[in-house]
Amino acid sequence: MGKLFSKIYTALRHEILSGQLLPGENLIEQSLADRFAVSRTPIREAIRQLQQEGLIESDNRHGIRVAVITIADAIHLYDCRLGLEQVAAMGACENATPPQLEALAYCLAQAQLAEPQPTAQYPQESAAASDNRLQIDRSFHHLIAEASGNPWLAQLLSQILNKMSLLGSTVTHRNPAVLEIWAEHQRIVDAIMAREPQVAAIAMRDHLIASKARVVQELQGLQSTAALGNLPISK
Repeated sequence: MGKLFSKIYTALRHEILSGQLLPGENLIEQSLADRFAVSRTPIREAIRQLQQEGLIESDNRHGIRVAVITIADAIHLYDCRLGLEQVAAMGACENATPPQLEALAYCLAQAQLAEPQPTAQYPQESAAASDNRLQIDRSFHHLIAEASGNPWLAQLLSQILNKMSLLGSTVTHRNPAVLEIWAEHQRIVDAIMAREPQVAAIAMRDHLIASKARVVQELQGLQSTAALGNLPISK
C-alpha cells in the first residue's frame, strides 16, 4: 500500500505543480482509481496528503478539486515570502558554501537564457518555456533558503512556493514579463556573493514587492476579461 500511495501522490503532485491539473479542476476518486488501476484506498491517502499541503481542497458540492488561488491569497503568500526570504538572503550571505554559490550563479545564467523573446507572430511564450521559467525561479528561491543554513525556513518556504505554483502558468503564459528571473535575481546574487546581508535583504525585498505588484495587476486584468468566467481566479 505504501508504494502505491507514494506513486500516486508523487504523480498527482507533479501534475498539480506543473499545471497539467489546473486550479479548480475537479478530481473524482473513482476516475483516478481507474486511471491508476488501483482501489480507492491509496487514492484517498494521496488526496489526504495533498489536502494537508494545501494543493487540493473541497468544493461547494462536497467534492474535491485542485486548490484555487485568489488575489487575496496571492497577496498573503507574497507577504509571507517577504518575511521569510529577507531572512533567507541574509543567512545565505553568512552561511552559503562555495558549491551553493556556484549553484546560484548557474541558476542565474539559466535565467538569462530563459528571458522571454516574444515576437509579433508568437506574442506569448509556449507552455514549455513558461514552465521552464517557473522552475528556474522556484529553484533560485529554494537555493537561497537552503543556503541560509536554516532548515525550518527552507521547509516553510517550500510549502508557500508549492501553493504559489498554482498561479503558475495562468499568469506567466499570458504575460511572461510577470516573472522577472534575471535582472532582479542578479542584484540578489551580487549581494550574497559579496557577503552583504543588509544589501541582500533589500534586494530580495524589492524583488518580491515588484513581483507581487506584477502578479496582482495581472490577476486583476484577468478578472476584467470576458473569459474570466472560465478562469479559477477570484477576489
